[in-house]
Amino acid sequence: MKTSKSILGLVALTLTASLFAGCSSKESDTPAAPGAADSTPKGEITVITQRTDIVDTVFQDYAKKFNEKYPDIQVNFEALANYEDQIKIRMNTSDYGDVLLLPTSIPLADTPTFFEPLGSMEEMSKQYDGLEEREVDGKAYGLPITINYSGVIYNKSVFDKAGYSEPPKTIEEFMQALQAIKDKTDAVPLYTNYAAGWPLTQWEAVLTTVAGDKEYVNVKQPSTDDNFVPGAPHYDLYKVMYDAAKNGLIEEDPTTTDWESSKADLANGKIGTMVLGSWAIGQIKAIAPNPDDIAFMPFPTNAKERIVPLADDYTLGINVNSENKEAARAWVDWFINESGYPTTEGGGISPVKGAELPEILKQFEGTDVKFETQTPAEEKQKGLVDKIDKDAEIGLWQPDFKKIIIEAGIGNRPESYDDIMKGLNDAWVKSRAKVGAAE
Repeated sequence: MKTSKSILGLVALTLTASLFAGCSSKESDTPAAPGAADSTPKGEITVITQRTDIVDTVFQDYAKKFNEKYPDIQVNFEALANYEDQIKIRMNTSDYGDVLLLPTSIPLADTPTFFEPLGSMEEMSKQYDGLEEREVDGKAYGLPITINYSGVIYNKSVFDKAGYSEPPKTIEEFMQALQAIKDKTDAVPLYTNYAAGWPLTQWEAVLTTVAGDKEYVNVKQPSTDDNFVPGAPHYDLYKVMYDAAKNGLIEEDPTTTDWESSKADLANGKIGTMVLGSWAIGQIKAIAPNPDDIAFMPFPTNAKERIVPLADDYTLGINVNSENKEAARAWVDWFINESGYPTTEGGGISPVKGAELPEILKQFEGTDVKFETQTPAEEKQKGLVDKIDKDAEIGLWQPDFKKIIIEAGIGNRPESYDDIMKGLNDAWVKSRAKVGAAE
């Protein structure tokens, strides 16, 4: 699985046909882009990936297609099951492959120590979105392997049986649809994946949609004491989780959920909905009897604008110690531009400007749904939300308080929803005052 709360840059992606393409450039201190040099790239490279599930199948097919264009480059693959931890150990040496995903744990300022610059931001941003995640001194060091979006993945056949040919938009309509699924089908309306824990953190990624405001998460949230009060986005977001649990619209025994089987159950129509990032779509479609049954809807909202937040996945870069940087660069560019990974196996939107939208999103062309990046924090607010969250021990991106909400909803805890929200807000207010005073 892959989750990310990292935010892309200032350029918003909207579902229109007017996204335009640019061109890349070569700087004297960057590896030559394919076709930029007189000679054809040659050599042997090792590509390190986190995709243990497809390294021996899909990636082998990628290598064959790549060799049709670059026959003199031999590509080897290594897949790491615990990518972040394992690659950090490898990076204590110079032997960490030629092409790899930039670990999120590497401080931004240290990026040039380990990775080769791919080009200037000025030129690279004409061709790609999402480069800001690894920009140092005006240079780009990684290309996003896909751009994720978050919301509700659902089974259309289940909704059809429940009497819904179109996905609900508002919170009230969504709750009514879940009830209809319970009443008219045998499917679990909303599967939480409580036992796995981490899927519960996916809910936090849709806060922008509930707020209907791309400035809320990074600009407005750190400036308010009313983060979990009635009417606030967090309150409305997790009220959906609580009400679904209270009304018997989730799995019968949340403590026995299983992530792998849940994907199959959603694919087979035994589950109606799950709140997840787009990275999961390809995995679910791949095991669905009818892949077209698997669809995406924005998380329900009562806001005036329907905004689906975009966030980068891992970025792909080149080991600064590589002895075959031109060959490595050829793979990076081919993988992002020609392999199809960003929208198929990656399950998101291609970072290439002007690239065709994934089929699953074409239903939103010409609608009021906007796919946009969140406004980044102002300089004085950078990291403030995380600092408050950590000091308050709330765990915005942890499963803990979400589990408490579900347990309270099904009657295993005595707190009311308002009790839980008040506790979270009190902690937020106290830590905001403390952390703010220390800034």
